[in-house]
Amino acid sequence: MVRTRISPWLKVERASFGGGGLDVARSGGADRPFVTAIPTGAAVDLQLAGKALRWGRHPIGPAGARVATADGLLVSRVVITDPVRVRVYPMTEPFEAVEAMPRAAGLVGAHHSRRPGEGGELAGVRMFGPGDRLRRIDWRVSLRARQLHVAATLSDRDAEVVVLLDVLAEAGRSGGINGAASVLDTTVRAAAAIGEHYLHRGDRVAMLEYGPAARRLRPATGRRQYLTVLEWLLDVMAESSPHEPYDQVFGPQLLSADALVVVLTPLLDERSAQMLARLARGGRFVVAVDTLPADLTPPKDRGWAEVAYRLWRLDRDTMIGQLREHGVPVVRWAGAGSLDQVLRDVARLAIAPRVGAR
Repeated sequence: MVRTRISPWLKVERASFGGGGLDVARSGGADRPFVTAIPTGAAVDLQLAGKALRWGRHPIGPAGARVATADGLLVSRVVITDPVRVRVYPMTEPFEAVEAMPRAAGLVGAHHSRRPGEGGELAGVRMFGPGDRLRRIDWRVSLRARQLHVAATLSDRDAEVVVLLDVLAEAGRSGGINGAASVLDTTVRAAAAIGEHYLHRGDRVAMLEYGPAARRLRPATGRRQYLTVLEWLLDVMAESSPHEPYDQVFGPQLLSADALVVVLTPLLDERSAQMLARLARGGRFVVAVDTLPADLTPPKDRGWAEVAYRLWRLDRDTMIGQLREHGVPVVRWAGAGSLDQVLRDVARLAIAPRVGAR
């Protein structure tokens, strides 16, 4: 007889001992003991099959096993095993974004920069100069102009994308068969989708938490970084804090001035809005993604609960309007194409001359 504890986010639908086949659904679920007959000198395995209702690290166990023989006259002591954690990665939604980046920092990548260099994008034709390669000579223009001319190109540069997760507050219902998503669910799934997209494009991706833990994942590229991002996201949890986490998370050595900062926030805490405004005033390229569920139901209690909810909604809309006045675009997460127009606007602002610049 085996009995084990199972995380509420794991729905066990069937269990079997070896090839014996014990249907848990007909036995009343996984909260009841699993019983089977074991021949002398043999061993069997308990196999559990079901669905995971939520991402994260879900424990199975501790489990207790007891053996009885001689029609129950002899019963062994219970043997307790340690719990085992099952890793459930977030289900990423399809996400695509335009290639326009505000400012690329590296010398390799898929984004075309505004600087001349060794790339594949033609920038024009100019006269041959010291250091130019012979394979760049445009012979048609050279024969017509009677002087050597070379094809000028733009360098292909990579970009650094910082995905910032606001974990100060949680709202909504998570998981379930109906596919409901809370703020944290939307935040983690959006972070996984954005990271997968830009890592596939060859960019560097970093992860940050805006909360008391102040966890950070260093920027890197490639398939290994994507797997590291998924592992890092499994430990994300909502943590409220009475202190301002800005000084703990952000510093000049953490956020590059040329990085695109994508902030996933429900805007439930005023400190989140203040953090976004400070980043924009500091010259960072910031995009705020609203992760608050659109189907958030107002409270049904008696009294002034519904009026207070409406006032809170109006105050939140005012806060979003103030952020846009500070130059922080706020868009709702909607999967593929959520950031297309915003990234175009941010890239356009990056090439515009700054006020007061010399």
